[in-house]
Amino acid sequence: MLSIALARVRGVLMGAAFDCGKEGLEYCLRTKPDLLVVDLFLPDLHGLEIVREVRARLPMTRILVLTGHPDGDMPARLVAQGVHGFVDKAAPLSYIMQAMESLIEGGMFYATHVPPKSASSSAQAALPKAVAGVRNDLEAFSLEAVKVLSAREIEVARLVAEGFSSKELAARLGLSVRTVEKHRANIMEKIGVHEVASLVRWCLQSGLVKI
Repeated sequence: MLSIALARVRGVLMGAAFDCGKEGLEYCLRTKPDLLVVDLFLPDLHGLEIVREVRARLPMTRILVLTGHPDGDMPARLVAQGVHGFVDKAAPLSYIMQAMESLIEGGMFYATHVPPKSASSSAQAALPKAVAGVRNDLEAFSLEAVKVLSAREIEVARLVAEGFSSKELAARLGLSVRTVEKHRANIMEKIGVHEVASLVRWCLQSGLVKI
């Protein structure tokens, strides 16, 4: 179903689809795709094994994870591994399409019906360690931003910190200006700041944006 849907999306060229992880991983390493969509539970390899290998050898490839077995800690764990998006298979197909569009444009997209658990020492200890040598741009804020903000709020905060206006954000994310402004207000309330300069500083300290 996903393959059929992707074939109809203008501007998206699907390279191949595989039932098994090893064959798919070999294809990725050979062709270096812009975007990888990977399930977690595959017959031969766990999806995170594929994620680690792709992150280590193809740092420019964006990664979207699909799974039918989410848990409350999964979004933080995936962010810590360098995954750019995560969609629960129980979500509508449109969520997957939105996620792909967001990732292709350089954003992030996390959608699941399981709310992330509150942070605790045990939860932090359970986070997988990044593979040595992998440039993990998301790891720095995985424990801070993901605990405080939703996936959409992370995306909005990052773009605000990069200098986008509310109107530009609305056009980029397919939202109304009013919705963007509401997201901005919620973000500032959650992190305890009152002006954009402080929001930018928080984003820098949390690793959402790089100097």
